Amino acid sequence: MASPKKKLQGLVAATITPMTEHGEINFSVIGRYVDYLVEEQGVKNIFVNGTTGEGLSLSISERCRVAEEWVTEGRNKLDQIVIHVGALSLKESQELAQHAAKIGADGIAVIAPFFLKPWNKDVLINFLKEVAAAAPALPFYYYHIPALTGVKIRAEELLDGIQDKIPTFQGLKFSDTDLLDFGQCVDQNRQQQFAFLFGVDEQLLSALVMGATGAVGSTYNYLGKKTNQMLEAFERKDFSSALNHQVLECRRPKPS
Repeated sequence: MASPKKKLQGLVAATITPMTEHGEINFSVIGRYVDYLVEEQGVKNIFVNGTTGEGLSLSISERCRVAEEWVTEGRNKLDQIVIHVGALSLKESQELAQHAAKIGADGIAVIAPFFLKPWNKDVLINFLKEVAAAAPALPFYYYHIPALTGVKIRAEELLDGIQDKIPTFQGLKFSDTDLLDFGQCVDQNRQQQFAFLFGVDEQLLSALVMGATGAVGSTYNYLGKKTNQMLEAFERKDFSSALNHQVLECRRPKPS
């Protein structure tokens, strides 16, 4: 069974794919981007080619090159690099998964296919299983974001018995506001030691109360230091300070 060198937890920056003014990927800034995350924001885990990184708007070759650059520049600096390999085509998703394994990524994540949607849990599990099997040495994470995929299968239902079908399954990126569903995921899978990564940045404090072990989000690119202070306040049970951090971060405008 695949297992990460250590459990993916804490903050995970959903990285932006830098572009030139001509719409080409600006690979030259990724090294500085890594240093900024580590040195200025205190964030040492990243999620590449996801929603924030516009992975589904890139070509397969572009996604591969972006993943390669992050792995190369992040080596010996970042703790974990998870590559999102979801695609509408199963074969393309498998190709991306194999590539992630080849370049030395620390894990892969997959979104539900969202054009011809899986209509029940079993159909979705079968798709995920085929992708995970293409990279059997890598930890596998399901990326749950029903507002964008339109796939309304509850995460709690999906996780029931999932390691029997996908032995490499290690956790969930939960990008939805249904805290009841999230809380049931945590409550019903305590023995599995999954990573429960919350993906709605402005609700992170509520998710911590429900049992989140970490968070993946765009704001941790520039609010990582402040959010780490909220995590520290929560850990020492200073809930008033944690709440103040969350409220202030919700009011802070996002970069344009």
